Amino acid sequence: MSAVDKLKPVETLPGQERYVAPLEETPLRDIDTLDDSSPATSMWADAWRTLRKNPLFIISGILIIFIVFVALFPSVFTKENPNYCTLERSLEGSMPGHPFGFNMQGCDVYARVIYGTRTSISVGILTTIIVVAIGALVGAIAGFFGGWVDAVLSRIVDIFMAIPMLLGAIVVLQMFRSTGSIWKVVLVLALFGWVSVARIARGAVLSSKNLEFNTASTALGSTPMRNLFRHIIPNSLAPIIVIATTSLGSYIVSEATLSFLGIGLPTTTVSWGGDISSAQTILRTDPMVLFYPSAALAITVLAFIMLGDAVKDALDPKSRTA
Repeated sequence: MSAVDKLKPVETLPGQERYVAPLEETPLRDIDTLDDSSPATSMWADAWRTLRKNPLFIISGILIIFIVFVALFPSVFTKENPNYCTLERSLEGSMPGHPFGFNMQGCDVYARVIYGTRTSISVGILTTIIVVAIGALVGAIAGFFGGWVDAVLSRIVDIFMAIPMLLGAIVVLQMFRSTGSIWKVVLVLALFGWVSVARIARGAVLSSKNLEFNTASTALGSTPMRNLFRHIIPNSLAPIIVIATTSLGSYIVSEATLSFLGIGLPTTTVSWGGDISSAQTILRTDPMVLFYPSAALAITVLAFIMLGDAVKDALDPKSRTA
């Protein structure tokens, strides 16, 4: 029997007969078939699958894990006390046990670089947590309820947005210069840093609150606040995580800048910004004293920026190829 004989005629008017091939002989059957044996995946699973294949994420992840390990366990890398200084060793070069030499006060530069990691990482992580908590909550409430609530909160965000974070932090820290601690710097940076997260969160919630899952949850009797915290905010976290990861490096730079200006952390606290500030006077004669804390700061910030770029590419559906 030929292929034409296998065709099934479709009942039409005389002279207008059409023939349809059997379904088992149609190649489109395999194309249109849905494979329901594979497990369902979520946006986060797809993002993780993309991140694992991204060299930028692997390199930045290894760097950040190493930096965090140094911050948590500095004694593994050096047994020297970073605050022990003797003028007899002022500006001496590298020697066994002191690979980076000594600064003008006779302190071990290597030990201060290692212990300064904890300060910078602590300020960056604590500031990011507070900024995300405040900004995400304010932005989510503004975007979800709208109306006068959105108008009031948006005007507050605009007021803080008009103040540069570094300039505002300098003014506030000058007012409370008598007290010095890491928490003071963290709270001041968070005071001016939450507005960017709030705007991102507001836009994400505005695009999520009218989707089908929110309508279905409301139809099933869920309250607005339950929808907000259980459904809408979790589905709006992707852009918030991206900006938080990218901003963490900028908070580390801001802390170093404030310490460099002498209004950030107290001089008794080991920090990269303070060491850079104290080494600027001997830049021409002993540039390496300034180079080591500057290099540590640059590598740390670069690692977090690279991680933010990788996370952004993974969580942005437009940047992923099928």
